[in-house]
Amino acid sequence: MSMSQTTVRARTADAAAPRRTSPRDVVLMLTAATSTQVGAAWGSHAFGAIGPAGVVAVRQLVASVVLLPLTRPDVRRLTRGQWARVVWLAAMFAGMNLGLYAAVERIGLGLAVTLEFLGPLAVGLLGSRSVRDLALAAVAGVGVYVLVLPGPSSDYLGVAFGLAAAACWGGYILANRSVGAALPGVQGTALATAVSATAYLPVLVWLALTDRFTPAALGFAVVAGVFSTVVPYSLDLLVLRRVPAPVFGVAMSAHPVLAALVGLVLLGQLLALHEWVGMALVVVANAVTMAAGGGRAAERQEATPPVGRAAAGSSRSR
Repeated sequence: MSMSQTTVRARTADAAAPRRTSPRDVVLMLTAATSTQVGAAWGSHAFGAIGPAGVVAVRQLVASVVLLPLTRPDVRRLTRGQWARVVWLAAMFAGMNLGLYAAVERIGLGLAVTLEFLGPLAVGLLGSRSVRDLALAAVAGVGVYVLVLPGPSSDYLGVAFGLAAAACWGGYILANRSVGAALPGVQGTALATAVSATAYLPVLVWLALTDRFTPAALGFAVVAGVFSTVVPYSLDLLVLRRVPAPVFGVAMSAHPVLAALVGLVLLGQLLALHEWVGMALVVVANAVTMAAGGGRAAERQEATPPVGRAAAGSSRSR
């Protein structure tokens, strides 16, 4: 479930980026993506004690503690319209992470991240009427069907959570674009994270009052926040100074595959052949959309979340 960059940062990165992406930058992007998925995998170990909502609450708190000191937004100067955009972004952020983690609990990391990735893909194809883009949308649709193979044993609630995360990721991209036009740098993202963490405070209070916060659960949730927020956010800041946004978007397409591999290694979640095929179709559709879209893809991928996406990432989301 990919972590986001504003319009100004994305355009600056595109203008300053070299024509060739260095191997070091590729390694940094893949490291950030892997870190996002490792954080989600470790966070899933706390589901039994505090549930997905508890893990998300701790993760949002960690994200706000990291981002606010870095950006230091002047909240006293924000207008009502700016606050409205921040709240919209916070709602999408909170829904995206909760939907992803709820899906991870039911259908596993690889499948959940793949379904979530339909969000940025939909935004990338939004409004297009070209034959190529319609074909890519069809490929993604076939990929989802092959991935899920609807039947009596399908976990439709888990799939619904994944699709809800995808919808929120799409909304997050649009909201982040709006916030980026109203606030400088990543101040909007930091404020949205803080608002989201504040909204989750009742969850933290309830978990504390009911003694659900075991040391292990709290530790796993904090690790999820660090690996899915601090590490990928820091690496993305370095990479986006040199890498064009379309290249970054293509690299983000590796998230579902990395999620499946991390799920296999850390959680013992082995995917069936049809799940790998479905995932491959979604990944290819997204990669082609980002690579072939050129400047249009740069504009639409600029708001990919760095705090997990996901989204993590956010993929990202992380």
